[in-house]
This record gives sequence, C-alpha cells and structure tokens, in this order.
Amino acid sequence: MLSTKTLHPKYLTTTDGTSPFVVLPTCEYEDLRDLACITERENEETISHTDLISELKTDGLI
Repeated sequence: MLSTKTLHPKYLTTTDGTSPFVVLPTCEYEDLRDLACITERENEETISHTDLISELKTDGLI
C-alpha cells in the first residue's frame, strides 16, 4: 500500500512562500493511477478466462 513514506513528493514554492504544487516521480504516480483504476472498477462484472478467450476469438483479436 502506498503511504507518505513510499511517496517522494517535491513541493514547488512560489515567491510568496506558498506551496500550491506537488511533483511526484512518474513511477509513483503510475502506482496511484493504477490504484484509482482498481477502485473505480471494483464493482464491474467479471468473466471467466475461457469466456474472455472466446470473445477475443469471436472479435477476431486472436
């Protein structure tokens, strides 16, 4: 699980000393994006591997 200990944010500060921007290394951002996708899709219907292969063959993808 990601936490503040595993993320390495860099804070960009303005001339007045505020930090309105955070920069995350790409590899860490991708992990967050993956987690967001998993969360968004957690209630989607699933199909068996056999059915997936069948659908891909029907669609001419394999």
